[in-house]
Amino acid sequence: MTLQSSTIFIDRLRLKAFHGVMEQERKVGGDFVVSLRVHYNISRAMASDDVADTLNYAALCQLVKEQMATPSHLLEHVAGRIGEAVFRHFPQATALNLAITKLNPPMGADCDGAGVTLHLINEEKEQCGEESFA
Repeated sequence: MTLQSSTIFIDRLRLKAFHGVMEQERKVGGDFVVSLRVHYNISRAMASDDVADTLNYAALCQLVKEQMATPSHLLEHVAGRIGEAVFRHFPQATALNLAITKLNPPMGADCDGAGVTLHLINEEKEQCGEESFA
């Protein structure tokens, strides 16, 4: 059996946060949804069944909560901070897919949300020439 790709993910983490261009958004706060997929090689955890050999999604969740707790004007800024924190705290991560949605954004339209998505590559892994999978 050959592992071709693998991720760990958190799907639709719901949080209250204080992001927005308008002062009222940063005072009152709003509801946000964060989804992310962290790409890394899980083959060691597949063999060992040991949490020390994986990227712990509870720790990943805590990291996202910490970054979402710091108010920003732009979701792009929040997304960039989350990306930097993921790669700093989880050096085994090779890439990150991230979506942040502001529910009920104050823009005079009826929609389920507005936000940002991004795909980041861990440049340190790329520069080291490390292979993602065996």
